Amino acid sequence: MSLKTKLLATVLSATSLFAGGTAMADTLRMGVEGAYAPFSKKEADGTLSGFDIDIALALCAELNRECELVEQEWDGMIPALIANKYDAIVASMSITEDRKKKVDFTEKYYFTPSRFIAKEGTEIELTQEGTKGVKIGVLRGTTLQCHVEKMYPDADIKLYNTQEDVFADLVAGRLDLQLNNTLQAIDGFLNTPQGEGFAFLGEDVDDIECMGEGTGIAVRKGDPLAEELSAAIKAIRANGTYDEINDKYFDIDIYGK
Repeated sequence: MSLKTKLLATVLSATSLFAGGTAMADTLRMGVEGAYAPFSKKEADGTLSGFDIDIALALCAELNRECELVEQEWDGMIPALIANKYDAIVASMSITEDRKKKVDFTEKYYFTPSRFIAKEGTEIELTQEGTKGVKIGVLRGTTLQCHVEKMYPDADIKLYNTQEDVFADLVAGRLDLQLNNTLQAIDGFLNTPQGEGFAFLGEDVDDIECMGEGTGIAVRKGDPLAEELSAAIKAIRANGTYDEINDKYFDIDIYGK
């Protein structure tokens, strides 16, 4: 069965749950965001698409589980998981020690660095002194917020609920800098008309304390689903499904070392 066929079958199965009015016991509810292209976004018809979305559906298919995608704004992701709104988070969530205190993680399913973006020609020194009073925008409740608050405490840090709002304020001139995942920045901003005249500033951010050890899927503490999903990640890596999804969105293997 091809990736497209498997994912379509999974989506149709999930849709049938709503039509019947009752969720089956083996339904796997995946918490997703929908505002972080190319990892997740909402199409004009309201459907969700992106790398995270395809990974979520592929993992459901691998586990022979019905898949229900549950949208959630980023800053409420972990609280909603703990409140049993869904069973797992597939939303480009970095595995960090702080988050491990609240949830369990699978093994990583990708790892990419982060970088700052500014108007082309911007000359801002990325030091505590150099960013004093500089307006830096980041997504609320993320590893990016952790990094800028730790490294640039004298900056004017602006927090946002969606990455789309960060980009909008950068373009409008209400921000001097913004920090986010490099691949998301390239495909979701720099390679779009909105990102014309903007470029990366500085080098890749290397901050294991804040950025963690890769991107994983979060589940509630003690839930054996973490092991099941880790096994499924290994399976789709081995059977070529992961590569098909990866190549649909990126020119490099984003799984990392």
